[in-house]
Amino acid sequence: MDRSIRHAPRLALAVSTALAGLALSGCTTTAAPQANTSFASAQAALTKGQVDKAIMHAEAAVLAEPRNPGYRALLGASYMEAGRFQSAATSFGDALDLGDDNPRTVLSFALAKIALGEGRSAAAVLDEYTNLIDPADLGLALALSGEPERGVHVLVNAVRASDQASPKLRQNLAYTYALAGNWRAARVMAAEDVPAGEVDQRLTQWAAMAAPEMFQTRVAALLNVTTQYDAGQPQRLALANFPSQDMMFAEAAAQAPVEMMAKAEMEMPPPVAAAESAPVATFAQAFDTPAPSVGTVDASGIRYVSNPVVQQLPARAERSAPRAAPRMAAASSQRRMAPAAAPAPVASDKSMASHLVQLGSYNSKVEAERGWTMLKGKFAQLKDHKVVITEAVVNGRTFWRVAAEGFGPKSAQSLCSTVKSSGRGCFAYAASSPPAGAIKGTVRMASRSK
Repeated sequence: MDRSIRHAPRLALAVSTALAGLALSGCTTTAAPQANTSFASAQAALTKGQVDKAIMHAEAAVLAEPRNPGYRALLGASYMEAGRFQSAATSFGDALDLGDDNPRTVLSFALAKIALGEGRSAAAVLDEYTNLIDPADLGLALALSGEPERGVHVLVNAVRASDQASPKLRQNLAYTYALAGNWRAARVMAAEDVPAGEVDQRLTQWAAMAAPEMFQTRVAALLNVTTQYDAGQPQRLALANFPSQDMMFAEAAAQAPVEMMAKAEMEMPPPVAAAESAPVATFAQAFDTPAPSVGTVDASGIRYVSNPVVQQLPARAERSAPRAAPRMAAASSQRRMAPAAAPAPVASDKSMASHLVQLGSYNSKVEAERGWTMLKGKFAQLKDHKVVITEAVVNGRTFWRVAAEGFGPKSAQSLCSTVKSSGRGCFAYAASSPPAGAIKGTVRMASRSK
């Protein structure tokens, strides 16, 4: 397992913009005055929302005491608040390497990796720390990493095991249902805490970010941050620049035999009896200065990634008394859900043929072709339409979009209504206004379905 997977920092899922301070009382050793001062200044700046200033002071704290995991974690939180996901992932990873085992750091590291399009690495980290992470956070994080069905399983089990499921748990489950394409279940669960008149708005917000290629948008929206261009953490702060004493021992041990042999060849003394040989200092004696103990920081006050709920809840839900066990929406996969009613007839405006209907987004062309085969077998309305498979690059990742062409505006919307009623995602668009990210010249037109 590579370091980015195995050594992952720790956080928890949230959406508020307020940042709590990080207490210094948890330090087990006395840090250098400069590090302490910079760390306190970074805390204060984060609390006030002064993100750039927080980064400046957190970097100074790390530079003054580079092997303090708490300082690295605070730096990662500052980068995350600035929308600098590459730097955040590096800093949280360094904190983990230095011994930070707070579940919130794991979650923060996982979110940063997800925002970078590294969902598999994030899922591997979450699996490694499964027993330490709150199921309400774990389930949603798995869904965001690209494994929504597993996320649903974790959250459903948590709801069933809880006498009084929290709004956070219910709403995380609702969002995870949406990411899994189970919109019926998402609606039922969202309605547990959201007023009836606002449920459609919430589902619309989720649907707007449901496409696989929108991984970074989902994380940024969850954290309520604006993504910035990020060249990465400054090289001068790289953990490799500050090796531990154990690492220096190892390097010395590897190098010393070579140096000793060369010296022996040049200055070989006359043979002497063993009893007369002078004692030879060991490598441990050569480096017998005790290694400085690493101070740890209590990160209990910082906003990593988790609020009481994933989305802001209405005040009504916050004030209400704890509910009994919520109504459980069907946990069946979108692929097994039958439409609520017979498919609505498609309006006969095909003569306009100005619109396409996007039915899915896949990680490879082969998966896209398989997806189309499944879709046209499921929806009879696709029989007389050609498929358009388009390569697109979004945030540095390549996706293959599957759309059906040959629709007028009304027939496109009618088909989408049918597709959505079966629990799948769908949206229509004009041929003159394709979704962003498409690579020109890479559109593959399939033969007309029989």
